[in-house]
Amino acid sequence: MKLVLAETKQFIDSISIISELVNEVRFRISKDKIELIAMDPANVAMVSFKLLSSAFIEYEVEAETQICVNLDSLKQILRRIKSVDIMILESEKNKLKIQIKNETIRTFHLSLIDMEEKEQRIPDLKFPLRIQLPTMVFDEAIEDMSIVAESVALTASAQKLVIESEGNMNAARSEIPNASETEIKIAGTEEIKSKYSIEYLKKMIKASKLADFMTIQFSKDYPLKLDYLIKDKLELSFILAPRVSTD
Repeated sequence: MKLVLAETKQFIDSISIISELVNEVRFRISKDKIELIAMDPANVAMVSFKLLSSAFIEYEVEAETQICVNLDSLKQILRRIKSVDIMILESEKNKLKIQIKNETIRTFHLSLIDMEEKEQRIPDLKFPLRIQLPTMVFDEAIEDMSIVAESVALTASAQKLVIESEGNMNAARSEIPNASETEIKIAGTEEIKSKYSIEYLKKMIKASKLADFMTIQFSKDYPLKLDYLIKDKLELSFILAPRVSTD
């Protein structure tokens, strides 16, 4: 295996975001992509990441392989990479060899870990709703809601997406119309409403640094799915369980 990446920022940012939810991950490296699927320790959120072979300037994988790493350890190495550097990944026995190449060549060897947990799979979710909107619009709404409570209610209709939160003393509400850069596709005419944790959402929306637009899917008392996509390069998705408390 030899993977050479010139545009490293997307990979570095993705690992940083994923590490907000999980600390140990299993990368599956196939002939066309690197991917991981992981569940957070509380079994509340799942993350799915794909970095396609087309994102690399050199991508050599003879056979599909899996490597398990500690993300905190990986992040420490990735912090040493500058925007002008090229990153080279190679597998060496029980280690991941990471080279940072520019005027000099710096080499790190990251020990692989054993993961006893079984490999995760993305659940087969069916959604009656799909919303595409600018990432910053959703970011601002979630940040607004976080001021007043720990959970947020999403209500979607054919006309708009309403994001609201209510605490003991205060309340906040944001309305995003189905117009301009926001596109809402919904099956039927009834509103769809569900509630989710703001703590988890604030970690997930950090993926806005990767893409200008995102896709939101949810249903009543059903998981929420957020998708961030860089065409022909990268996919980062999150699934979040609904909040069932009455706060």
